[in-house]
Amino acid sequence: MAKNFILIDPEKDHEVLKGLASVARARILKLLHTDGPMNLNDIAARLELPQSSVSSNVALLESGGLIRSEMRKARKGSQKICHLNFDEIVVTFNPGEPKKADNAIEVAMPIGLYTGFELTAPCGLCTTEGIVGLLDVPDSFHDPDRMRAGLLWFTRGYVEYQFPNNARLRNRDIEAIEFVLELSSEVPGTREDWPSDITLTVNGLEVGTWTSPGDFGDKRGVYTPDWWKLKGSQYGKLKNFHVGKNGTFVDGVRISDTTLADLDVGSHHSIRLRVGVQDKARHPGGINIFGKGFGNYDQDIVMRLLTES
Repeated sequence: MAKNFILIDPEKDHEVLKGLASVARARILKLLHTDGPMNLNDIAARLELPQSSVSSNVALLESGGLIRSEMRKARKGSQKICHLNFDEIVVTFNPGEPKKADNAIEVAMPIGLYTGFELTAPCGLCTTEGIVGLLDVPDSFHDPDRMRAGLLWFTRGYVEYQFPNNARLRNRDIEAIEFVLELSSEVPGTREDWPSDITLTVNGLEVGTWTSPGDFGDKRGVYTPDWWKLKGSQYGKLKNFHVGKNGTFVDGVRISDTTLADLDVGSHHSIRLRVGVQDKARHPGGINIFGKGFGNYDQDIVMRLLTES
């Protein structure tokens, strides 16, 4: 099951850190994580805390975006039901690349930090030091060492990443969203003429497909480690997928009618990106995703939220 997580920048996300700075609030979060949505009375009873204390702590957790609440009808009036927004909270001192502009918020996601996958062999993943798990065994994508992956590949299926919607946490309206990642087709060995339809899906909605021309191995990738054999995939194309008010574009070329409004990202605490090759693809030529330490661009997958100035 995919997990929902948030990356916290300790220099900026003060409200979130404030929500965590209490044993009582940490216990509330843990309870909601293990037992699911719960009303205030049940939380107070389970944690043996005064209801007034639970109410004030829940309010702080709501203001930090860590939980959300809804009112439901009860036998006598209504009751407040609390839901956990995130399964994991990561405090990082390097949450993403520096801002390119005042109206841009960026988060860099390591390619091995996917929250879900469904794929077919041939497949595999590796770090800058070596192969993770076993080649052509999809279960190797569960290996804990996949967190350090710099290259992954598969034939069909997808990997899914969960990005924090930091624009919502900062109360900023999103005008466009971009994903930047290095991609290529995948074939045993390499082949420059090997088209593959690579599709991106955001929050469950297909935004568009880019056809990779091939699997490149004519020369070693700029950052590809020496131990990786030259007969393997060496580098990809750095592609910018832009979803705005007028549709979806790849490197400025329109590929679909899907707009930012269709994604409704403003109402979500996180943004789910799925990258893969569909069974229905006209050119099902597999996929390589290059991250730090591989390919021609030493970078993770970057999500850029372009907000109102």
